[in-house]
Amino acid sequence: MLPAVIVIVWWYQRLSAPAVARARELRSEINAQTAESIAGMAVLRATGATRAFTERYERTIWRQYEARREELRANAWLLRPALDFLNLALLAAVIAVFGLSAQGPGALGTVEIGVLYAFVSYIARVVDPLIQITNQFSQLQQSVVAAARVNVLMREAQAGPSAAQGQVRAGAVSVRGLSFAYLPGRMVLHDIDLQVAPGSFCGLVGHTGSGKSTLIALLLRFYPVRHGHLEIDGLPLDALDDTAFRQAVALVPQEPFLIAASVRENIDMGRGLSAAAIEAASRDAHAHAFIERFDKGYDTLLGEGGAGLAVGQKQLIAIARALAGQPRILLLDEATAHIDTETEIEVQKALTALRGRITVIAIAHRLSTIREADQIVVLSHGRVVERGSHAALMGIEGGTYQRLVELQGMEGGVG
Repeated sequence: MLPAVIVIVWWYQRLSAPAVARARELRSEINAQTAESIAGMAVLRATGATRAFTERYERTIWRQYEARREELRANAWLLRPALDFLNLALLAAVIAVFGLSAQGPGALGTVEIGVLYAFVSYIARVVDPLIQITNQFSQLQQSVVAAARVNVLMREAQAGPSAAQGQVRAGAVSVRGLSFAYLPGRMVLHDIDLQVAPGSFCGLVGHTGSGKSTLIALLLRFYPVRHGHLEIDGLPLDALDDTAFRQAVALVPQEPFLIAASVRENIDMGRGLSAAAIEAASRDAHAHAFIERFDKGYDTLLGEGGAGLAVGQKQLIAIARALAGQPRILLLDEATAHIDTETEIEVQKALTALRGRITVIAIAHRLSTIREADQIVVLSHGRVVERGSHAALMGIEGGTYQRLVELQGMEGGVG
């Protein structure tokens, strides 16, 4: 039976593997659509899109149902039924052979009954393990497909642990001739030159797609620098110890990330900081005042994603978290994009107070946030087109920065 079993298993794999893969993919799509719809329920209802999204969800479920039916159909025809058929066919063949031999010359008579029973018993002992193995092959097939999907992620290139010992001490940033492309032949940054002195405040501005966030990502070592030089305190980024680098360089993203825990835990983030350090960071971020107004102060529990907090309060807590680690360089990626004017003023005060202590590099679409920066760098299509203080850039007639300021009406609204 072994050759027949091998053929059955091979044929089953040919038929079931595509169906199992489709079922897995569609299950992932169902989970993604569920999470997407729950997160955006308010928008779906406000735009009247619930029916369209419900129909899309139903179509995905039916596709997954059909894929599972194909898989079960292969199971129904090629696993237990096929082996049972082979078992019956083999038994019939054995009985027929013994029956014919009993009728021919030199028949053994009643002795054949014992021999026949032995053959039947041995066949059962062989077939039962084969049936158990093939019954488990369905689960094995699903596991192989799932492992293949995980293997795609495992084979993604990742940076290895750095053996460098360099330390960030002053926080000086030097960029020389930096060019970068996510895809070959499609450059995002072109020959960027930028010098940021320790403790200074540098603002990055420009239209969407000008390369601001890409430059921040390179500063954070999310991507390797292949063309040009990017140094901190005179050392290339790959010459810096990874742990020391992460402690010395902090990020405040546009969308603050908060966990379902207390205010203290959201600022500490498992670093084991003292209560004094957490409070000092909150004061530097101008978050201490509203935290103290909570019923339990720093021990107040926040809901999932900081539910119940205003967007500005979430952002100030995120800034406090970044400052709690006493970084030498603070990167802000449009941290004031979604906050109100009052909170923006608090952020401006916090950035002003940090001057001379921490190197601040801030991306800002709201130009009032970086008005008092020591240096404002204007990017356009991945190139530096202007640089200087606010007053100097406003003196460039018809300049990019001047047009951005005029579009926002900042000159008349901010003194």
